[in-house]
Amino acid sequence: MTTQTEMKRKIKAEPLSTRVTLHPFLAGMNHTQLTLLTDCAVARHFNTGQAILREGEFANGFYLIETGRVALESEAGFGESIVIQTIGAGDLLGWSWMFPPYVWQFAARAIEPTTALFFYAAILREYCEKDHSLGYEVLKRISAVMVKRLQAAHQQMLSLHAHGAHA
Repeated sequence: MTTQTEMKRKIKAEPLSTRVTLHPFLAGMNHTQLTLLTDCAVARHFNTGQAILREGEFANGFYLIETGRVALESEAGFGESIVIQTIGAGDLLGWSWMFPPYVWQFAARAIEPTTALFFYAAILREYCEKDHSLGYEVLKRISAVMVKRLQAAHQQMLSLHAHGAHA
């Protein structure tokens, strides 16, 4: 059985192109598309408790989580954050980079040490404009994540409302 530390070491040893190619979110993309995505990618690491996204700030890219776990949160205007969803290895973090005004809709923080691939939005948007098949693949995958996130936010709202109604 592979420990989390061994898994992180193995991931860090892989070339960036291999890490991009093997990420589950990108499964089924062709070689040309994966090459363009690799051109936009850098590896990142976050410590426990470290902020990854801040709600309302400029959205300059997205992350594909390789290891660890991340809490998606909304500030909700009550002075405290509400966890909308917890995501982990294989998941996408961040879709706001794709839609003007390019501002994060949620906050995100690592709830355990996390490794991720970060993709620069400006470069990727340009590639998607030039290669519509790449743009379609990215949009199709991100749209599926958006639906899940909106459903999770809806469930959280219903849960908070039900809890508040019984308090």
